[in-house]
Amino acid sequence: MAPAVLKSPARRAALCGLAAAGSAGLLAGLTGCGFALRQAPKFAFESVRVAGFENTSVSRSLQLALVSSGLRVVNSSAGAQAPADPAQAAVPPQVVLFVTLDRHERVVSGQTDTGQVRELTLRARFRFRLTTPTGKILIEETELLLERDISFSETVALAKAAEESLMFRDMDGDIVQQVLRRLAAVKTL
Repeated sequence: MAPAVLKSPARRAALCGLAAAGSAGLLAGLTGCGFALRQAPKFAFESVRVAGFENTSVSRSLQLALVSSGLRVVNSSAGAQAPADPAQAAVPPQVVLFVTLDRHERVVSGQTDTGQVRELTLRARFRFRLTTPTGKILIEETELLLERDISFSETVALAKAAEESLMFRDMDGDIVQQVLRRLAAVKTL
């Protein structure tokens, strides 16, 4: 019987009007409560030198995120952003990000009674600290540890390897976002 109700053009127009009014009220309520979309972080510095573990997956992703946030990134690898202005190349970076650990771990966390692996724990560890070039500590050494559990089956090992790779990539992205938020929390040098 419900389709007969919607066949009437006047009723359909009234329902569409109610739906539009409800969504407008929802949007007004969200803006009134302080809701705002996440914006790019703002940093207290304009250039950063990355030292140690410069070419790992998390470190490279972090450097790309810093560059896309408008910072000048300097490191000893060829992938560093070269300043367009040669005079700016001589200016030392304002902060140094020391990456002291960047590791992916795969640990067996569950077995059958015959010893076959049934569950793995994937871990991504990232340890860093932030200082000024003179050695003033801005962020103490901080370790980020993410863990994910994954089931495992010998019969679909190739698919599980692809799933594991995707999970590590997802954890790397989470770590990059956490590091960016911590760097943005530094207000003074």
